[in-house]
Amino acid sequence: MNTNPLLQIQELPAFSAIRPEHVEPAIRQVLDENRAKLRQLLDAGANTWDSLVVPLEEMQHRLSRTWSPVGHMNGVVNSDELRAAYNACLPLLTAWHTDLGQNEQLYRAYETVLKNEGGKLSADQRKLLDNALRDFRLAGVALPEQDKQRFKALMEQLSMLQSKFDENVLDATNAWSRHVTDQSELAGLPTPIVERAREAARGRELDGWLFLLDAPNYQAVLMHAENEALRREFYRAWVTRASDQGLSPERWDNTTLMADILRVRRELAAVVGFDSYSDYSLATKMATSVAEVREFLEQLAARSKPLAQTEFDALSKFAGRQLNSWDASFYAERLKRERFNLSEEALRPYFPLPRVLSGMFNVAERLYGVRIAERNDVDIYHPDAKFYDILNADGSRRGGFFVDLYARPKKRGGAWMDECVGRKRLGSASASPVAYLVCNFMPPVGAQPSLLTHSEVVTMFHEFGHGLHHLMTQVDYPSIAGINGVAWDAVELPSQFMENFAWRPEVLPLISAHIDTGEPLPQTELERLLGSRTFQGGMQTVRQLEFALFDLRIHSEIREDDSAASNAALMKILDEVRTHVAVIKPPAFNRFPHSFQHIFSGGYAAGYYSYKWAEVLAADAFSAFEEEGIFNSAVSQRFLKAILEQGGSRDAMDAFVEFRGRKPKIEPLLKQLGVAA
Repeated sequence: MNTNPLLQIQELPAFSAIRPEHVEPAIRQVLDENRAKLRQLLDAGANTWDSLVVPLEEMQHRLSRTWSPVGHMNGVVNSDELRAAYNACLPLLTAWHTDLGQNEQLYRAYETVLKNEGGKLSADQRKLLDNALRDFRLAGVALPEQDKQRFKALMEQLSMLQSKFDENVLDATNAWSRHVTDQSELAGLPTPIVERAREAARGRELDGWLFLLDAPNYQAVLMHAENEALRREFYRAWVTRASDQGLSPERWDNTTLMADILRVRRELAAVVGFDSYSDYSLATKMATSVAEVREFLEQLAARSKPLAQTEFDALSKFAGRQLNSWDASFYAERLKRERFNLSEEALRPYFPLPRVLSGMFNVAERLYGVRIAERNDVDIYHPDAKFYDILNADGSRRGGFFVDLYARPKKRGGAWMDECVGRKRLGSASASPVAYLVCNFMPPVGAQPSLLTHSEVVTMFHEFGHGLHHLMTQVDYPSIAGINGVAWDAVELPSQFMENFAWRPEVLPLISAHIDTGEPLPQTELERLLGSRTFQGGMQTVRQLEFALFDLRIHSEIREDDSAASNAALMKILDEVRTHVAVIKPPAFNRFPHSFQHIFSGGYAAGYYSYKWAEVLAADAFSAFEEEGIFNSAVSQRFLKAILEQGGSRDAMDAFVEFRGRKPKIEPLLKQLGVAA
């Protein structure tokens, strides 16, 4: 009997038993078994839904379940040994997926299934086949053998380059710290941040305070530190991570990697007949062309840039001087305090994390008729992690999710949701969906729970929206269940939709309770918070447009194969985009692309526009709740059935139209951003 915990398929991963030495043998074994099974199916002439598609879905599901805990642990409890094991498997997995996508015999068999059984298949079964046939073509199934091998080699190369990009960002972030011994430097910083820094210093037997370069510390310093030199130091450290301007560029500089990633993506796209990687990327999205996306972003820029400039001019006037990039958040927080009598930091005591979690769960329970309950008998990978079941009204289990919310060393920055287990109902074999919800909030200090800013509350609602998309699915086939198979520019719809609830007067009493008194957010504070929602909406919008236009253009326009020329072209595009849409001119040392993981190592390459694209869908979808009542059961059940339960089993626009009764309009988003006027 095999004792490798990664091969013991049970409800949840046996995290405490997983060791780096288990990883590669488990992946090799599953891949070998998959290849043998595939040969057996094709040799037997399998070409029906039950004889071919169902076994393939089962194979891919098992592989995903085996790999998922490895990828997750590599992101949240990283170590040198685990990293090496993870990287050893990337070429193996890429080779399997590419071989599968280029298998012409399998492609023909899928075509036969569609031809012979298409008339009697359900809509979601036909969607699965359509997706699969499209993906075969995108993998170069019809290419000459030489081109197939080139495509495969490029895919393997890309997976390693992207992993190395991620590692450099993580290592460069972990390597930086700021030791403070003069208390006057800490003026303005929130007490919990200062106490955390004191604990970090004690942990290393240092006097004073030690600040690591994680999101809670960085954001607190930029927003609240009265010492401009300290703000500048943190800003510089953050925007030069993994660059020629940062720590140890000889070890962690991503400059050459960015050029290599762009070159490989460009060649990948060319091999399968696309003019650019952006064109290749859009083949699986709602948007139909680079021109359509560019026009969408330019229209938003034209609407929001004048407002952003007005907002920035007002901020500069308030500050009484020319503002640098490290000043904007500091003075914005002060202007918000003056204009609305509101401070993000002052609201922290009203948002203790346990209260926010329970209130957020209560919102989902009221919307969708489920119940969420913590389970304590689950094997977890770190003491910070918790596990929750999501139960149907009759008490049956619908799914579950891990929650891991605190920043710590060896954990990737940012916030995300990922799949642990996908939903599956294949004959007698079934699995309920399980998700990971990950954030990087300030950990508890002493006996006090973690206290969140309202911005962090919104972030948690966002990731929970992704989680609900994964967990509420009623699709039986793993490749189109939950978030799988969903057009990438629609995948942010449920998450951005969910953010809206964190702003509602009906919800804020559910998620707030003062840490000392237990009182919910007072009506006066609530009104001030709601009034601040569109504060600097123009500046926030042009910042996202800068990222989206930069991403689209570098994947459409850069043609240079030489690294130096490629990076010169990249920085030229960045400068042009900033001149066009930005209102804050960053300093010459700024190297933001070098840590832009969304596009260089994540899933958003030539797709960062998806955030704004899906925001249109989300704002319009939420406006239905505003019109009919945010806990209106008829509306929430319609959203559940048309959007959340459907996963990738139908076209995203068709699903939206079913819910809203029409195609999306941009006006609700413009109103939400304060751009409409």
